[in-house]
Amino acid sequence: MKGIAREFVGLPSPVIPRAGAGGHPCQGLYWTPDGKRPRIALIATHYNVDFAEHYSAPYFATRGFGFLGWNTRYRGAEDLFHLDRALTDIGVGVKWLRERGIEKIVLLGNSGGGSLMAAYQAEAKDDAKGDLYISLNAHPGRPEVLTSWMDGSVIDETDPTKTDETLNPFNDKNGPPFSEDFIARYRAAQHARNQRITDWAKAELARLNAVGIPDRIFPLFRTWADLRFIDPTIEPTDRPCPSCYAGHPKFANRGPFGIGRANTLRAWLSMWSLETSKCQGPPQLAKLTVPALVVQSMADMGVFPTDARNIFDSIAASDKKLEFVKGAHYFEDSETHRDAAIDLIAAWINERT
Repeated sequence: MKGIAREFVGLPSPVIPRAGAGGHPCQGLYWTPDGKRPRIALIATHYNVDFAEHYSAPYFATRGFGFLGWNTRYRGAEDLFHLDRALTDIGVGVKWLRERGIEKIVLLGNSGGGSLMAAYQAEAKDDAKGDLYISLNAHPGRPEVLTSWMDGSVIDETDPTKTDETLNPFNDKNGPPFSEDFIARYRAAQHARNQRITDWAKAELARLNAVGIPDRIFPLFRTWADLRFIDPTIEPTDRPCPSCYAGHPKFANRGPFGIGRANTLRAWLSMWSLETSKCQGPPQLAKLTVPALVVQSMADMGVFPTDARNIFDSIAASDKKLEFVKGAHYFEDSETHRDAAIDLIAAWINERT
């Protein structure tokens, strides 16, 4: 897009300096209308995905906003994630915007970044807080999304082949369509799997620490098995089905690519565990009192209307709004859908600033 300026921003974290090779732990791109200094800026961050070149950045810049696509030290390093340190790194970006003269900061929680930005706002102090919060096609929280996606028929975390066929969502005898009884048993098995990994991680961490080993890496298999990926009748939307972000779930679930595919024990407990993680959405959203907007695409293959409603219901703010729009997860399916979503968000921001 023409008429847009981009500035690279590289900054140290309060506890991590610039690396010897030259890289900063906190990095991103600041997008602005060319030759102008906006008074309103958005900042978007994710647990793991590089958001420096976020798809929405040039669209917001052409509408007069600044946009900081921001990365913490954990971009591309999901297996090492620790929430408190990530929140510190987000604060570095927010402070930089304030120092640039930004009067109103909008926390854009897109995709996995929804619960991360909510956690930041919940923990931030004084002028480090954002002025507005937006949830855009956001997963409710890291433990929630992983548990909803993980294969409940896994019976051995060390062997990706071992399966309880009575719970196998890819066994035609079980569906689709899936019965209410199967859905209930499967979801219970997903929660039980998350808890089994948590119990093992805590015990293993204690065992290792007792002999002076601080942590270890472990793999996670089969995490593309949300029943909604397979059965469109469970929660009907405009999405293609069967499908997920990685293609057909039957094949994606067998492959090595997926969320949480590698973890340290501490990263699991910090990010993915239903019992111990503070990356869950509702507890953080319940602390949000600034004006909030929840936007959900109806052709999203991994976030669903019930997720958006749960996010909306969890937000404590009295000034909050829920909007359902056309389009896929990143609106990659249609320029028209992308423009419409950005227009909706921009209008909402302008009404409150």
